[in-house]
Amino acid sequence: MDNPWKRAQQKLHSVASQINLDPLLLASLIEPERIVTVSLPIRRDDGTITTFPAYRVQHNNALGPYKGGIRYHPHVSMDEVKALAFWMTIKCAVINVPFGGGKGGITVDPKILSERELETLTRAFTQKLFPILGPTTDVPAPDVNTNAKIMGWLVDEYSKIAGKNSPAVVTGKPVDEGGSLGRNEATGRGGCYALLHTLQKLGLNPKGMTVAVQGFGNVGYHTALFLAEAGMKVVAVSDSKEGIYVEKGLSPEKTLECKKEKGMLAGCYCVGSVCDIKNGKWIQNQELLTLPVDILVPAALENVITASNAAKTSAKIILELANGPTTNEADVILKKNNVIVIPDILANAGGVCVSYFEWYQNMHNQDWTEDKVNKKLKTYMKKAVDDVFMAKSKRQVSLRDAAYIVALERIQKAWKKQQK
Repeated sequence: MDNPWKRAQQKLHSVASQINLDPLLLASLIEPERIVTVSLPIRRDDGTITTFPAYRVQHNNALGPYKGGIRYHPHVSMDEVKALAFWMTIKCAVINVPFGGGKGGITVDPKILSERELETLTRAFTQKLFPILGPTTDVPAPDVNTNAKIMGWLVDEYSKIAGKNSPAVVTGKPVDEGGSLGRNEATGRGGCYALLHTLQKLGLNPKGMTVAVQGFGNVGYHTALFLAEAGMKVVAVSDSKEGIYVEKGLSPEKTLECKKEKGMLAGCYCVGSVCDIKNGKWIQNQELLTLPVDILVPAALENVITASNAAKTSAKIILELANGPTTNEADVILKKNNVIVIPDILANAGGVCVSYFEWYQNMHNQDWTEDKVNKKLKTYMKKAVDDVFMAKSKRQVSLRDAAYIVALERIQKAWKKQQK
């Protein structure tokens, strides 16, 4: 299996050599600045004690406080978390928000815990990490298996220890506890803005373009919904178990309703208001990646586009909404085949962009309307796409390398000021 941290380090070395990155800065980016590991013993509902390992990786803070999600998952590797923290550093620089990169989590299957146990665990984690968290130090957010409610517990516990209400210590909170309107849909909406602006720059009309979306969770669903609203034809979606392919196009809303009702995607072939098994066919998750579509959207896991399937990909544009969905070997093949890849560090930056808006509102005691949030998100995403295309044109490189160049030049500029 492709190691995401080694891949991130390889990419960093590769791009650093193109822009003469200061060797001292390169050395500080090639490993995280700090890794904190703690143990969390909690009393279970049945009176027994279970201890859960937990961690926080703080990669780099040249541009501002460390920023990144907290995940609750039984099989999280440190290499994966280090890569995700690194990508957050780069992503924040690409979208040009004043944050660095971080990531963290607890090695636990949250499904085996009661709500009381989950809350106890979250508060214990906050107590242990309190010295290294803060609105101007390290600002976590939800990630895999965490949500607004869990972020609410984290804020409450942090505020108790700090002795004052500190909503800006975390983003992705419930709206009535200082969260931002528009945050839930932000990654999908931002990805849609990035794609539409890219098509405009390429002189392509989105109307009628066919799209396949791998991953039908929050990000995949909202992406499918917004792209359909933009006039594209969503012909395939898949979740972790299976996929459906409807050549005439499917309704994301009706498909989600059907999935909720049935508990699975199989049979949810919805066109307009009608769900009919004759309209489409069941496909395996891997099949979705090679369907004859204009645009492919990997919105689930890393390492899904590999050396073994990249050449079979028919799409001419790939919108990476998952983190690290394409291996380095696959990238070479896609470039050779003239496939345009809108890289994850640009495409899925809408989430951290609106997290920044939430943090800003908290820090300045403001409440923005959803319309204001979405308009500002669109402005930031379009500017990031413009900046990346400019670097691509100047350096004659791929969009991925161009995005890294934009990010590393911004980080180096801030870092050099701090060296004086």
